[in-house]
Amino acid sequence: METGTPVTGASAEDFELLNRYWSAANYLTVAQIYLQENPLLREPLLPRHIKPRLLGHWGTSPGLSLIYAHLNRLIRRTSAEVLFVAGPGHGGPAVVANVYLEGTYSEIYPKVGMDLQGLRRLVRQFSTPGGIASHVGPATPGSIHEGGELGYSLMHATGAAMDNPGLIVACVIGDGEAETGPLEASWKAPSFLNPARDGAVLPILHLNGYKISGPTVLGRKSDEDVEALLSAHGWDPVTVSGEGPVLVHRALASAMDESYGRIRELQSTARSQGVHGPARWPAIILRTPKGWSGPAMVDGLPVEGTFRSHQVPLADVRENPEHLAQLEAWMRSYQPETLFDDAGRLVSELAALVPEGSLRMGAARAGRGGTGTVLEIPGLEQYAVPAAPRGSVVHETTRPLGELLRDVYIATAPDPRFRLFCPDETNSNRLGAVFEATDRCLLEPARAGDHAATEDHVSPGGRVMEVLSEHLCQGWLEGYLLTGRHGLFASYEAFAMVSASMTVQHAKWLQHARELEWRAPVPSLNILLTSTCWRNDHNGFSHQGPGLIDTVLSLSGTVTRVYLPPDANTLLVTADHILRSKDYVNLVVVDKQPHPQYLTLEEARRHAEAGASIWSWAGNEQSFGGEPDGARAVPDVVLACAGDIPTQETLAAAWLLQEHLPGLVVRVVNVMDAMVLPPRDAHPHGLSSEKFEELFTADREVIMAWHGYARALHQLLHGRPRPERFHVRGYNEQGTTTTPFDMVVLNKMSRYHLVLEALRRIHRQVGGADELVDFCRRQLDAHARYIREHFEDLPEIRDWSWTPHLP
Repeated sequence: METGTPVTGASAEDFELLNRYWSAANYLTVAQIYLQENPLLREPLLPRHIKPRLLGHWGTSPGLSLIYAHLNRLIRRTSAEVLFVAGPGHGGPAVVANVYLEGTYSEIYPKVGMDLQGLRRLVRQFSTPGGIASHVGPATPGSIHEGGELGYSLMHATGAAMDNPGLIVACVIGDGEAETGPLEASWKAPSFLNPARDGAVLPILHLNGYKISGPTVLGRKSDEDVEALLSAHGWDPVTVSGEGPVLVHRALASAMDESYGRIRELQSTARSQGVHGPARWPAIILRTPKGWSGPAMVDGLPVEGTFRSHQVPLADVRENPEHLAQLEAWMRSYQPETLFDDAGRLVSELAALVPEGSLRMGAARAGRGGTGTVLEIPGLEQYAVPAAPRGSVVHETTRPLGELLRDVYIATAPDPRFRLFCPDETNSNRLGAVFEATDRCLLEPARAGDHAATEDHVSPGGRVMEVLSEHLCQGWLEGYLLTGRHGLFASYEAFAMVSASMTVQHAKWLQHARELEWRAPVPSLNILLTSTCWRNDHNGFSHQGPGLIDTVLSLSGTVTRVYLPPDANTLLVTADHILRSKDYVNLVVVDKQPHPQYLTLEEARRHAEAGASIWSWAGNEQSFGGEPDGARAVPDVVLACAGDIPTQETLAAAWLLQEHLPGLVVRVVNVMDAMVLPPRDAHPHGLSSEKFEELFTADREVIMAWHGYARALHQLLHGRPRPERFHVRGYNEQGTTTTPFDMVVLNKMSRYHLVLEALRRIHRQVGGADELVDFCRRQLDAHARYIREHFEDLPEIRDWSWTPHLP
């Protein structure tokens, strides 16, 4: 896109006011970094006015304030609804300064008023104990993006724009962030943003040339090369640069005016004439010096326009009189006495540049969690899988979930607020029923000569978001959720680790956001892990890794949940719950392959509500005097399980013990909600001590088959009495391309290993135990020989199903 069009209705006086407003934001940015007193320099600057610890990032801040001021101008001219996403989130003092100048900050935090006392509190709170963090976090009005971990800004902006037709998301991307893999993937947004039904994203790539201590790649590229990069991804870029503020102000205002006009033109055409390929959305490339308007030289070294301006350009200000004098000269260069009146308020002619009411970016509806819409979820009865005879019905566990999600799409079609995000695996994960209601979204045209048979549910109007990037799928979903809509991210278990750090960052955001009354609760981040480690026997070792469970278990229990439904009906109940929930990270781990089905829908509901239950039908306590709903016989051993394959192996182990040792009392406990295992003071789902003892007894040994790494289960049990009596078998990094049963054998979690472990741990001698030990060892040997000769599991393993032992 070319620029140079005269700016609509703008005069030299307008740009002078705009420059002064920018100066006010820059002044408050510097004041937050350095000052604890004397916020408007109403007296000479003294060492006691300076904070003892100087924290914050100056270098990116002038660019953020410049963009914010120009977006204010655009909003006042057009009344556009704009959400501001600051990729360089470490420029927090700049965004806080701008939200304060527009008045939103003081409305939300009345103690930080728009007067001299409020200014004092504003500067004192920045990066100090009991104050605010240095990044654009949840406490910053208008923000849905923290920006501490770089790479996610453009994908969050894209997700926020989806199904938000009136919204423009202005996304500032730093040239350091532009070097990250997730951000590089994010440039593909034009292939997925539909101008007929979505909002728009306006990327503003801010090239100031340097990272914390070195140059940036794109900062050293020519304008032509950077424009070619964005053009190749489908954007229509324009470069803004110039010598001095006057030229840059005019060029940036012109670029924003043209960009806005082009956005509305693209949307109007698509909404009246339909969508015919990707829109070439405008993008702005802004070149300004790093640390612009700051100190040019410090201690004989250049600072402005170099990496030295990245954080705190003048250090040791309290102890170094020369630096103190230089800081005072820098701050006075903005002429604060012309920006703020005697009461400490922004002067009226500058306050008039602020948009009104909810059009202020700090007050944007989308920046507070959206409207809090409710998701319609159909009744589960129509999707339930028969479970009788128990354990003999085999079904693909995730397929009924796909049918449920299909009908969620149908129910929300008049007011779209649900999307499924998946890296090219929707059908593979048995969720393909959604394509009966919608398509995969892609705006790229079909290739010449293609016909219907070569395209599988692909259209510009689709709302299933498939792209082979876990980062994009999860990042789009996070932006979608944080602006009030609902969704699910489904991924192969091992490769969810690609975006594990995003999960950590999102959980941290939710943890702090929950403490802010002014933020509306947002739909939970729901992550479905399927194609799990235990059933990736066909794909091999690279596809076998349950590590995201460990990651989520390490996060705050106030916002994290881990569910391991053992069958299709418990998965349906789980899905119903998590899709209705707010402000959580819900991790659901269940395999997509055919599995035995155990519980009716009503049983599944009761089991899900409890989180963990004794499966009386799988043990034999009742045969020794226990009552179904009353006192139970004391078991000799407790077999516990969490996860579908661990459940299957545990049931088989329980069956073997009862078949071969009828005098042994066996209890089976299934854990569906992993968070019931820690004490209640560690997680709100934790079972009471009484309930925990009711399930696992006070002193019996517990043989636990666990879906993930054993250390994660031991972590959960920390704080429970005698946790050493839990003997955990789980995944221990043993895998290859092999048979399904060989996976549990390699990791010593097979039914035979569980039986052998149980026999080692029981408190009394049991007749026939030695014979059972020999049997298990013979079966393991036979298994090893058989799979190498026949390339499949033993028939007695392959065809085994649960059958009850009659008393």
